[in-house]
Amino acid sequence: MNTVCAVVVTYNRCDLLIKSLESLTNQSHKLDAIYIVDNNSTDNTQEILISNGYIEKEINSDKITCSQLYYENILIKYIHLPENIGGAGGFYYGVKQAHHDNYDWIFIMDDDAFPTKDCIKELVPYFELEDTVALASLKVDLDDNILYHHRGYFNFNSGLPIQIPITKADTECETKDIDMVSFVGLLVNRRAIDSIGYPKKEFFIHTDDLEYCIRLRSVGKIKLVNKSIIRHAEGSTTGTYKKKVLSIEADRRPYDKLWINYYMQRNLIWIGRKYSQNKLSLYITILKNYILTIIGILVFDDHKYRRIKFYTNAYIDGFKSRFDNNKPKEILYD
Repeated sequence: MNTVCAVVVTYNRCDLLIKSLESLTNQSHKLDAIYIVDNNSTDNTQEILISNGYIEKEINSDKITCSQLYYENILIKYIHLPENIGGAGGFYYGVKQAHHDNYDWIFIMDDDAFPTKDCIKELVPYFELEDTVALASLKVDLDDNILYHHRGYFNFNSGLPIQIPITKADTECETKDIDMVSFVGLLVNRRAIDSIGYPKKEFFIHTDDLEYCIRLRSVGKIKLVNKSIIRHAEGSTTGTYKKKVLSIEADRRPYDKLWINYYMQRNLIWIGRKYSQNKLSLYITILKNYILTIIGILVFDDHKYRRIKFYTNAYIDGFKSRFDNNKPKEILYD
């Protein structure tokens, strides 16, 4: 009873992945299994996993392939995907496989996340709460600064965004019922998955966790457990830079990093149209954001035509529920 399987999605970050696996295998409350979902990494991920004893041999296949072994009495299942289908696709397959294998709890996290030694142990006392379908660790960066915006509440009445971050006070109590948790340190009960299914793989990346938590909250509570802590390397970095024109300064995204913004805009609009309870406010917010985005491009950025085309497609695709995940790079880089 109460078996726990961690699902870790990885792509071309083998050094971080090894550190993540070390933190999982050294938990004071031992995990029953760790599922590594590899989005067809093109670096030496498989070689590093073999040299560290996590898998036995390299897998190169044009179909989904699995291998497994025991590492310090923990089942390690390596799931190799034949193409990179993003974090959302990786979580879909990982959660689906762990659910199929009948684990009671599934701990979802990225390959650059490092649960502290007692992370799972601090969640165990809350396993038997009948109205709770998921537990959340407190997420911090590598300097132990709390990442407030990765945990929060829903607001379906004020356009976008539909989430409100937790406050400092929310982290100073033992537990707190919340609505939204990023896919870093979210422990989901299999009964909830029976009801709501798996993460939405069509999203590719960004806000798949937000959409999944909306479905989770439809069947029960999500409880933040503040003594359970997970560190996240990505939380310590940013992908923007400052640019100043005359006396106006703004955060801008480099052109070679711009492609990822498409998914955020498209998926948020899709979520807003599906779940927002105030459509007028939603559409006003979307229009305002689009106009400000275009003005920012015209004032600050290079590649103006392609950037405008890029964002316009993201907005339209969100409205029309188009999930062509190759589109952003095709627009930006032909």
